[in-house]
Order: sequence, then C-alpha cells, then structure tokens
Amino acid sequence: MGQQVATKSWFDAITPYFEKEALIALLIGISSGFPYAMIGATLTTRLAQDGIDKKTVTAFTLAFLVYNFKFLWAWIVDGVRIPMLGALGQRVSWMLLAASFVALALANLAFADPKASLLYLVYAAVLVGFAGATFDIVIDAYRIEILRPDQQGIGAGMSQYGWRLGSAGAGALALVVAQRQGWSVGYLSCAIFVVPAVIAVLWGGEPARRREAVTRKAINIGESIIGPFREFFSRNGAWLVLLFILLHKIGDTLANLTLRLLLDDLGFSNDEIALYDVGVGFWAFLIGIFVGGILYAKLGLKRSVLLSLLLMMISNFSFALLAQAGHNNMGLAAAITFENFASGIGGVVLVAYFAALCNLRFTAAHYALISSAASIVGRFLTGTTAGAMVENMGFFNFYLLTTAAALPGILLFWLMMRAGLIDSSIGTAATAEAKEGA
Repeated sequence: MGQQVATKSWFDAITPYFEKEALIALLIGISSGFPYAMIGATLTTRLAQDGIDKKTVTAFTLAFLVYNFKFLWAWIVDGVRIPMLGALGQRVSWMLLAASFVALALANLAFADPKASLLYLVYAAVLVGFAGATFDIVIDAYRIEILRPDQQGIGAGMSQYGWRLGSAGAGALALVVAQRQGWSVGYLSCAIFVVPAVIAVLWGGEPARRREAVTRKAINIGESIIGPFREFFSRNGAWLVLLFILLHKIGDTLANLTLRLLLDDLGFSNDEIALYDVGVGFWAFLIGIFVGGILYAKLGLKRSVLLSLLLMMISNFSFALLAQAGHNNMGLAAAITFENFASGIGGVVLVAYFAALCNLRFTAAHYALISSAASIVGRFLTGTTAGAMVENMGFFNFYLLTTAAALPGILLFWLMMRAGLIDSSIGTAATAEAKEGA
C-alpha cells in the first residue's frame, strides 16, 4: 500500500508541497471553494441588505443540500463522454464543462432580483448549488487521479488551502464590488474564480493514472452506475470500512455545531469570539493542514489516520474542560487552538484516506459516495438532537458525550488495522502507478 513513505526524512516530507501536482491541487481547490461562498454568507448578506426577513434568509440554506446528494449523478462524470469536447479527455472535458456551468449559473443568480421574484432567486441559488456540486465531483476526481499515491496527503492539504482561499476571496470580492457597483456586478466578478481550475486542468492534462485504468477495461453507462458499488463491496472488509465512514465524525460534528452556543452561554463577547474562534482558530487550522500533510507522508496512511482520530477526540474533551472552567480567555484560546489544529490534521489525512479508497475507474462516483456518507449521519444527528441534548444534560456532560462518541470510530479503525483490513480494502488510487511518459 505504499507504506514505505514512512521512512522518508522530514525534509522529503515537505518538498512535495512544491511539486507540480500539489500546485494543481491548490488551484482546483480555489475554484472548488467559491460556489459554496456564493450561496452562503454572501447571499445571506445580499438578502439582508435587500430587506428580506430573517426567516426567509435562513431558508436559503436548503441550497446547500444539493452538495449532500451529489453521489446521485457523480457516475455521469465517470461514464458519459462529452461529444467533441471529450477528445480532450474525460476529466479535462468535464472540468471545462463544469466550470462553464458554474459561471453561467452564477450569472443567472447575479441578475435574479429578490424583490421581483423571491421564488426565482431560490431556483437560481439551487442551480448554483447543483453546478458547484458537479464542479466538486470533477475536481475531487481530478485531484485524486493527478496525484501519485505518496502525494495524496500533501494534495489534500493544498486543496484545503485552496478551498479556504477561494471561499474567502470570492466572498470578499463580491462584497467589495457590490458596495461600489451593485450585487449583479459583484456576483459576476466572482466568475473569475473558475479560472484557476481551467488553468490547472490545461496544465496537468488528462491524468495518466485514469487513462491507464480505463484502458485496461472500458466503462459503459451501465458499468458506471453499478460498477462503483459492486467493486467497492467486493473488497475484504468493505462493510466495516463503510461503518467507519458513517461513525468516525459524529462526535466532532456534534461538538463543533454547538461551540458558538457554548461561548454565548459562558458570556464571551463578540470581540473575544472574533479574536479567538475566528482569528486564532483560523491560523491554527492552517497550521494543522500543513502538519497533516507532513504526517501523512512521514507516518503513512494508517498511523496518521489513527493519530488524527485521537487528536480530534481529545479536542472534544478540551471543550468539556472549557465548559467546566467558565469564562476564561486562556482556556478559550487553548481549546480553540487545539481543536482547529486537530481538525486541520484530521481533514487532510482523512481526505487522503478516503481518496485511497477510490478505484481509478470510478473515482468520481466513489469519492462522492464516500464524502456524502462521511457527513450524513453527523449532520442528521446535529440537526435533530444536538440542541435538545445540551438543554437536557448541560454543556459539560454533552462534551463528555461527544468525546465518548469518538471512541467507536477509533476502536473500529484500530481493529481494522490489526486485522489487515485497511490494506485489503484500499482501492487502486492508493496503489496504481502511472506509466512513465503516459
């Protein structure tokens, strides 16, 4: 499974950040982040400034649900060849098409007037969500396939850096331009954020590892729909891997959703929250991403994932300690720093692990399925029970529970390591090598 990377020096673990494939991951990450921002805080601000009531504004978050169901059409990206444009390659052609789709959907949203027709604006926002989710499907597949197995951790980190840059940059650009030229021009200006992905795909070309995988066995439409499921569940330990994917993030998701409620309950001011949760936490997260990429390269897949799971569990316990300590700025700084640092590491190594589970013949479908499964249980629980649990047991006991909720995922992963099921369930994305000059 390529665990020989664990023998590399720390210098060898850092240098991949400057390789072509890692820079491509950064560029496509930038493009991946901006559609999400366009239907998130940016749209909320626009609606609020147009005098739309708060209840209606929050209802627009339904546009995000499209991202949770992208696995339903991800197989199209794997199995459907675009006429004429497909001559450039399956991934290149779909990247160009998806980028165009996002730009057009964004233009449609730009000219939608909430005062004239709020329903049309809803449709326009959902369309941007659908276009952005499709863009994500292609971007995730391209990232996994353009990176060598030993680059997956670094590539995941660079992609997350890019996502942050894209989402924050697009949100800021929209606000600045809208202040001077209006919201329509503000939204249109953000279409420039599709350009990094276009540059990346033209620079990187069709991934050689993908070409080799589909050359060995062609994919038809039926195979692209059924094949991802059949291939994944034919692996030894596949059902336990799926169980791990469903369980591993429950505690972390519960803890993070209720953090602002905890800070408000403890009496922290907006200035204190901005300084520690937004300011200090942001930099701790970025550092965690960098360290996560190095750890993945230095320790290998299994040990880095297990370490990240332990760190995320401990970060939940740090919130329990904060709830017990009360209004304490040093305690807040420590908890926020550790939690974001652990989340940065976990985000990188777990994304790299999920990428390793993909088969290169079905990369788009596999990753869409895995990423959807990774979030669905946690989001369902947090959306339906988190608030009630806090009211019934208090914050201290609640965060102790989130700490305990992390244990099943950790124990399951450790048992799979001991039984050799991590190695046997890995897909070709973690093992297949591209031919020289392909």
